[in-house]
Parts: sequence; C-alpha cells; structure tokens
Amino acid sequence: MAELRFNPVTCDWLMVASHRQARPQLPKDWCPFCVGSGKVPDGGFDVFRYPNDFPAMSVSPPEPDDVAGGIFSVQPAYGRCEVLLYSDKHNVRLSDLSDEHVGKLAKMWTEVYNDFADDPRVKYVFIFENRGEMVGVTMPHPHGQAYGYPFIPKLIRDELAGAKTHFDGSGRCLFCELLAQELSDGRRVIFEDEHFALYVPFFAQTAYAAHITAKRHVANVAQLTAPELDALGRIVRDASGMYDRLFGFPFPYMMYMHNAPTGGCFDEHYHFHIEFLPPMRAADKQQFFASSETGAGAWCNPTCPEEKAGELREAWGNRLRN
Repeated sequence: MAELRFNPVTCDWLMVASHRQARPQLPKDWCPFCVGSGKVPDGGFDVFRYPNDFPAMSVSPPEPDDVAGGIFSVQPAYGRCEVLLYSDKHNVRLSDLSDEHVGKLAKMWTEVYNDFADDPRVKYVFIFENRGEMVGVTMPHPHGQAYGYPFIPKLIRDELAGAKTHFDGSGRCLFCELLAQELSDGRRVIFEDEHFALYVPFFAQTAYAAHITAKRHVANVAQLTAPELDALGRIVRDASGMYDRLFGFPFPYMMYMHNAPTGGCFDEHYHFHIEFLPPMRAADKQQFFASSETGAGAWCNPTCPEEKAGELREAWGNRLRN
C-alpha cells in the first residue's frame, strides 16, 4: 500500500507507505551506499544522489486502494524521494569533511531543490538529515534525504501564515526581523559570519535546538550565491561538530531545511532557514515528545534557551579549537 490520505480535520495529507515495513535487515558488513555495492559509482564519489529504494512517494505511484468514500479521500502517492550521500567513506562524519567537500554538498542541495521544483506536481521540497539510532537511523553511512511533496505540509503552512500576517501588517519579512533581534540581543547567538547566523531561538521548543538563518533575504537554498553556499556548507558542518563536542560523543539530531514552497508565490515574505532538533536534553537523558507536544501541539521546553545557548557556544569554541 502506498497512497496519500486526507485528514479533513486538519486539512492535511499524510503518507501511507506500508511497503516500507518490508525493508530488509541489511548484513552488518554490507552497505548499499559504499563503493562496491553496485548501487553507487565504482570509482568513488564526494557527494552523490541516490534514489530511495523504499520511497514513501514516487513519480509512478500505484493506484490507491479502494478505501475512499464520503468525506474520506485518497490520491496516488506521487512525489520524489532521494538519499543524499555526503561521502563514499562509510564511517566519516559530516564534521570531518573539508571546506571544499561541504561546498560540494551545499551545491548538491541546490541541484536537488531545482530538480524537484521543476516538477509541476511538486509543491514543497524538504531536505533533511536524521542522525543517530535514537531518531530511527539504521544506516550509519553519512547521508541526508530529500522529499518532494505534492502538497505543502501543515507545519510549513503555519509558518507561511505567520510570516504573511507579519508582512501584511508591517511590510517587512518576519524572519529578517527575528534574526535582527536575535543578533541585537546576542544572548542566544552561537556564531555568525558574513552570510549566516547560528543561534538558539527565543522560542526554542526543546533543549539544544538551534537555527541557521541566512542574513540576506532568500526564499530557498537555490537562491544562495556561490560564496553563500560555501559558507552554508561550513556552518552546517561545524554545527554538527558542535553537537558532537557538547557531551563528547556523536550527538543525535534531526536537521531540516525550511524553503519557501515552489512557484515563487511566497518568496517575498518567507525566508530560508535550517533547524536542528536534538532528541536529548542532557548527556544521559532523552527528551520525550509526549502528550502535550504531540496531542495538542503545545510544547514545553524543560530548559532555559539562554543557558543552552551558552553551552553550545562553548562546544562551538571547542570544535573550532580542535
């Protein structure tokens, strides 16, 4: 079964992909992303786009099951799903890669965005990385993923609504103003350069959450210039290394890019940024997204954002010194 089902209560689509349960348990000494697997270039690679073997959506989806009727509606699970390989080396970390290497990675992100956005049926391009067994990763080879949805996901629609309300009332980009106030305040800023700022947002939902925001107003990753892309690769790499320095071990996280929807209609008031959402609140404590967070969407951060920003600043400094 692979289809999209509509939730009329939240006005949102969800993916039903029961075929993903059939994903095999791979041998411990074999990786499909490594050279010699027959699935990647035999001559090696720096970065490489790999079609997902078990995609939640596809460009040739099967017809939905006969389950619709009344207020229940389904549609084929059309979309795009790719794996984005960071390196041909199985055990390397993102934080180990050179400036030149992460520049190539950032360029690949723009290529993926443009390719997906050229598909008229793709309404939203979502580029992300899940890292660590705690967030369900079974493949340690360094990689991210990209989804091209035929709809705009609800969380993005909520951000768009807030951004448009602010823009209509002030004539200014909400995200530009948020960044300006964070930089002016300074207490939650971890790092900034000419092109980007890394900070714990004032409204951080969890411990050690951090955002990377472009200083220039751009709506998506593909609008970044070559120098900005090089800077983006470096700051994402060093943010990953910062988390590893926090407690002295590879830190699990979810990292995702928030681009404007395809088509350009939202470019004036939406602003490209990246969010890191770690699932840990201490070296030995997981933070659980429980009933208030998942059932009501009402988040409770059990830590002080300003204190966590201080810890991350120290970890950032340790990362750069070593």
